[in-house]
Amino acid sequence: MSKVHVFDHPLISHKLTNIRKETTQTKDFRETVNEIAGLMAYEITRDLKLQPVQIKTPVSESIQQELAQEVFIIPILRAGLGMVDGIHRLIPTAKIGHVGIYRDEETLEPKEYFAKFPQGLETAMNLVVDPMLATGGSAIAAIDMLKKRGAKTIKLVCLVGAPEGVNAVQLAHPDVDIYLANLDECLNEKGYIVPGLGDAGDRLFGTK
Repeated sequence: MSKVHVFDHPLISHKLTNIRKETTQTKDFRETVNEIAGLMAYEITRDLKLQPVQIKTPVSESIQQELAQEVFIIPILRAGLGMVDGIHRLIPTAKIGHVGIYRDEETLEPKEYFAKFPQGLETAMNLVVDPMLATGGSAIAAIDMLKKRGAKTIKLVCLVGAPEGVNAVQLAHPDVDIYLANLDECLNEKGYIVPGLGDAGDRLFGTK
């Protein structure tokens, strides 16, 4: 079964509280979402593969370490876009793919409407990012899309998650670790995470 990593860091907790407030406006919400994503990225990439490289410092020749594995950031449209810049600032060499998913009104099943990925999914660390992990339907569909295209190392990165969504992803993809800034209480009758953030997409982009 995949591991669920819930962050326990004062800065993340403080910033998460700020974006939970309904009075937080679009600019501050968007900036803080990116700040949290950047802070989370340090731990998420802890197991990136390294390789030795010989360099010359101002003092001597030396064998040091550099990244041997690419990082791909895969936001689930549209709210996932709000986390990309925060991670990309930490890993400026990371490549960015995009996944678009909608819910079929009749079957209620998630359907793919857009998918664009960098080459090299098979060897890269693929970070699927979305601020909310509610029912897990979109996350499962996005991971399905990546695996069908050959991705091997996939991590799901969200700000807040509901136990229902976490359990659904673990059952569907037991090899994919989940990273959360916080594990919230539950889903309400409308499928919103409690206490949650509200609609992250609307709050990021100022729409309703």
